[in-house]
Amino acid sequence: MTDDHTTIRTVGGLAAAGLTADAKALEEVAERYAIAISPAVRRRLGQGADDPVAAQFVPTASELIVSAEELTDPIGDERFSPLTGVTHRYRDRVLLKPLGMCPVYCRFCFRREVVGPEHGILPDEDLAAALDYIRGHEEVWEVILTGGDPLMLPPARLGRLLDALDGIAHVRVVRIHTRVPVVSPERIRPRLLSVLKRRMPVWIVLHCNHRREIGEEASAALGALADRGVPLLSQTVLLRGVNDSPRALEELFRELVEHRVKPYYLHHADLARGTGHFRTGIEEGRGIVRRLRGDVSGLCQPTYVLDIPGGHGKVPIGGDYLERSADGSYLVTDRGGARHRYPPVPGEAEQ
Repeated sequence: MTDDHTTIRTVGGLAAAGLTADAKALEEVAERYAIAISPAVRRRLGQGADDPVAAQFVPTASELIVSAEELTDPIGDERFSPLTGVTHRYRDRVLLKPLGMCPVYCRFCFRREVVGPEHGILPDEDLAAALDYIRGHEEVWEVILTGGDPLMLPPARLGRLLDALDGIAHVRVVRIHTRVPVVSPERIRPRLLSVLKRRMPVWIVLHCNHRREIGEEASAALGALADRGVPLLSQTVLLRGVNDSPRALEELFRELVEHRVKPYYLHHADLARGTGHFRTGIEEGRGIVRRLRGDVSGLCQPTYVLDIPGGHGKVPIGGDYLERSADGSYLVTDRGGARHRYPPVPGEAEQ
């Protein structure tokens, strides 16, 4: 396998790097969904078909298998998009998508139909309209920059965007969803760090799915962000063949916490087209999450969530630990499976 300083973007590049034995079978995949494997990711790839890093980024012919329940817009972004670049699903927060490009393209991405190198930076007039929309909706407390990957923006442009948001009185928090610190850690430079440090809190939510994604370069990038005072959270997608075991998730979440990143969400994989080979069953996922409870620090416990298809939002789907008994008291299940009675407050039993 070659290991240079270029991003693989074509099936030919995959073949030249020894990442596919049948380039012809992937041409149709490449026509549908963008390919990008950054140099940092290439350095994290292992050997063999069961490599959890390669599974996330190297395309396979399985992506051509589309089941009836899979959707082009699995979480209903379009339904809640009043104008280009804005999604307003929840009352107090808005998604703002300043670009549609990513440093890598995950093979399970729920926005795989609308991201890629052809989806560049949001035009100035569309960005201005998006900012006017946010100014006109005083209920918006938080703006979430997503895309695409917002840390792909030139620091100067990102800085101007954050300045504009900082100037909107009712916007109190900005959140940036990104993979950059892990897949393109060389972008975490002093100029970008200075842009992120400001009066208004800017939270970084890192997308990371396996411990092996975090090498020395990513470790340094995360350290630089944390040292700068940028609060760090993470989101992970539960993926068959990548992290669908308590051990894999435990190792990942411990690694993240050791890097001062708090695990935030564990997503059940969305119903994106051509991603069925990645999805676990919900009960399977709940079982994995239950096995983490108690044996792993609470710092390492994200919320297991399902994004309801059609734009109905995220809901927690973790284990059930509480039920009401006939006498009005509660039965609480501990991490070992034993149940314990807990009394109601006076009068609650009659409710």
